[in-house]
Amino acid sequence: MRFIRVVMYLLAMISSSARAGADDAEDRALLSGVLALVQPIVHLAAHSPDPHAARKAIDAILAGRNDEANRIAAGVVDGMLSDAAPEHRPALRAIGRDLLALARREQARAALLPRTETAYVIEARRALHSMGLRYWDEQQYQDAVRRGDTIAIELYLAARGLRNPPAAR
Repeated sequence: MRFIRVVMYLLAMISSSARAGADDAEDRALLSGVLALVQPIVHLAAHSPDPHAARKAIDAILAGRNDEANRIAAGVVDGMLSDAAPEHRPALRAIGRDLLALARREQARAALLPRTETAYVIEARRALHSMGLRYWDEQQYQDAVRRGDTIAIELYLAARGLRNPPAAR
């Protein structure tokens, strides 16, 4: 879900910037490059049977394993730096490389963090709450069973708020 929010934010920023300078060829080229980077990732997220396809695509781009993305990103960076004074370009490129290194490091650190059982319970409770359900309410659980709401049932079991879980009944 975080990925979708980031993409939507980027698209909103890009579209507002594109409207402000739509007549400028450099702005259009920059927008084209960014869209060329984002579109395949969004397409994967929307259509791949693998729920982690978008993350894997981003991982490949960040790791430099996607030649097409590398080419497009280099063009985007060059376009962004075209307005910078020539003496500042090396520093800006170095900052960009360092930011990419930090993103890779943070991504690797996050991948190593353990997903505890408690985290799953909390996520299930939050999901039930967002559906207007109480994770401890056995009557709401029974209602979910009667209506065949498998998602709610799975969330109730993961939330571990029922006194008499179905396995004990």
